Amino acid sequence: MKAIILEKAGGPENLHLAEVAKPSIKDNEVLVAVKAISLNPADVKPKYQDKMLNMMYGEKRPVILGWDIAGTVTEVGTDVTNFKIGDKVFGMVNFPGVGNAYAEFVAAPEAHLATMPDNVSFEEAAATTLAALTALQILEERINKGDKVLIQAGSGGVGHFAIQIAKAMGAFVNTTASAKNSAFVKSIGADNAIDYHTEKFEEILSDIDFVLDTQGGKVLENSVKVLKTGGTAYTTLGMDIDDVKASAKKENKTVSDILVHSSAEDMNTLKGMLENGSIKPNIYKTFAFEDMAAAHTEVEKGRTVGKVIVTL
Repeated sequence: MKAIILEKAGGPENLHLAEVAKPSIKDNEVLVAVKAISLNPADVKPKYQDKMLNMMYGEKRPVILGWDIAGTVTEVGTDVTNFKIGDKVFGMVNFPGVGNAYAEFVAAPEAHLATMPDNVSFEEAAATTLAALTALQILEERINKGDKVLIQAGSGGVGHFAIQIAKAMGAFVNTTASAKNSAFVKSIGADNAIDYHTEKFEEILSDIDFVLDTQGGKVLENSVKVLKTGGTAYTTLGMDIDDVKASAKKENKTVSDILVHSSAEDMNTLKGMLENGSIKPNIYKTFAFEDMAAAHTEVEKGRTVGKVIVTL
């Protein structure tokens, strides 16, 4: 089968199309013929450092990157009960771990997938995986109807799902976005959009119940400032935040970090939200499988509105 492999750390130019063996499946897995792949910062950043690659994938080379897929089941393990050959499925495979998603076929645990809704394409399904799961796993059971929330970087992959999910939960949604993306974030549910180029959210907002942060650093520190007493901030960037956590605790505020994890239960929640229209992925650009390097370059620009998708 064809796969995009990475033989050594480096930039997008190190991603190469190659012929590799089709994976065999375990009893609890299905083999998926991949139709669409979603890219994330978690895909593109680790490839630059051997240390990061070793931590995430081990020292064996070449590496097949990626976790987010949508496709059709072509083989079913003996213990699988929820899927059959021909089913259209989507999910984030083996995160954290090795997903081997940049390939024509992917071996995926049954416990990481859901069947695709009839009202979405393969591209839309693939988009609604890691980023959507991150937003859901942060927000679910942590915000209530009427809460004032702040979603940082609302036009990004995680952000644009977080706005929609928070709105579906009945929250009043503030978000940061560039002026050119203000109309977009409002169209998907943001009640208030703050232009981070010309405005300082920490000088505008106060008494926020919950912050979802994807930026870290000074943005996270300033996010704590706008929380009400007893408020909570969750960040997707959990490195070196002990000082921020300690400072927040002194003010009776909470800062926590989270790492998204594969979950069929959560994928089925997202499936239901896709079906009823409470979330809709925004596909920013689509690339052919052979153009994976160009797709990585696009994600690295940090200016995507929604998701970058690769199709097979």
